[in-house]
Amino acid sequence: MIRRGEISRRRFLRGAGVSLALPLLDSQGLGAAQRADVDVPRRMLLISNNLGVLPKPFFPAESGRDYKLSPYLSELADFRDDFTVISGLSHPDVDGGHSSENCFLTAARGPTKSGFRNTISLDQFAAERLGPVTRFPTLNLGVNIDKANRSLSWTRDGVLLPAEDSASTLYRKLFVQGDQAAVRRQLNTLDERGSILDTLLDDTRQFRSHLGRDDQSRLDQYLTSIREMEERLHTARQWELRPKPTPAQGPPDDILDRKLFFEKFELMLAMARVALETDLTRIVTLMVDAFATPVFKLHPDQNTTDDYHNLSHHGQSESKVQQLQDTDRQQMALLGRLFRQIAEIREGEDRLFDRTMILFGSNMGDANTHDNTNLPILLAGGGFRHGQHIVFRSDHNQPLSNLFVTMLQNLGLEETTFGSSTGTLHEIVP
Repeated sequence: MIRRGEISRRRFLRGAGVSLALPLLDSQGLGAAQRADVDVPRRMLLISNNLGVLPKPFFPAESGRDYKLSPYLSELADFRDDFTVISGLSHPDVDGGHSSENCFLTAARGPTKSGFRNTISLDQFAAERLGPVTRFPTLNLGVNIDKANRSLSWTRDGVLLPAEDSASTLYRKLFVQGDQAAVRRQLNTLDERGSILDTLLDDTRQFRSHLGRDDQSRLDQYLTSIREMEERLHTARQWELRPKPTPAQGPPDDILDRKLFFEKFELMLAMARVALETDLTRIVTLMVDAFATPVFKLHPDQNTTDDYHNLSHHGQSESKVQQLQDTDRQQMALLGRLFRQIAEIREGEDRLFDRTMILFGSNMGDANTHDNTNLPILLAGGGFRHGQHIVFRSDHNQPLSNLFVTMLQNLGLEETTFGSSTGTLHEIVP
């Protein structure tokens, strides 16, 4: 085990298509995690495959702590006490098959109904509540994603936030400092936005006294929003003045071939880990867009017989089921590798794993039948009371948002509701 303060800047992250040094860490003066005036940082990585996994090999047959690992969970055997599997969770009234994919972190009801509008996603909600504690409030990533139509991240107004699927672009965003001219341009842009907000405040204050009580209340809400925006702009300006970490290596090479599905997934997991480890952000979302994934390499010498979507509609075809099982297990193995990496990193007296929640799940309970109930949900890390299989009724699911509220509270937020929540999952709270 390596203490975080002892990590060499020559220690490389090595994975499919990426080789870069970790940038300067907290002990070297750039991070926030070990400053005395900052609370212990809590983080979360939210991962969704929009076609899910085969339910039977994923869920254990037994409940409780003495359950036998399922075929898929055997890939995570070394971390049995660091994760919990939960059966019988879903979002009420979020159905319609693939239409539910954009609602996985929002729980917005009726995605197939006329006039549907999404709501704020868990990551953006948490970022709002946490405030500007890191350079990037959140990062929204994707694998083979149709970024114009799919995302895990949505604004409070229900607007899609495009996912970043280029590792090299993400690298530049995280670690590459612009030249002085570029920094000045960005600062000028921030100043211009601030002056516009100043004008808006002046204009609205002038006629507030002429409004009725209800209009004044609505205007006060508007002014509060502007003040919050001013604070965010001020914080953004401070981050622009602060140097970014300096990596010892250049950016990773992008994997452009969509057939290299596992390599792309591993690469984006690696980038997410580095962003969390260096405290550049504390919240990362990652959508694995299986729906948009073509025929892909199952093994170096073997391609799948169909694209991912057609495989998911297997109709009990033995060949398709075997390919899906292979695919699912390889994804579980990638999660296991991620668990091992963050468990080896120390942050003070804790493992980074103990301060980082990793949620893996899907909007699909069974893609073969377009079922959006009994979702596959695995939560790891974060210091929860893990090592169990929690089972709720398959014919009367508990709201997945109950887990979301529990995760928000684990971040240190005093939230009691989110989405369609009716409570919390006290079963995992220490």
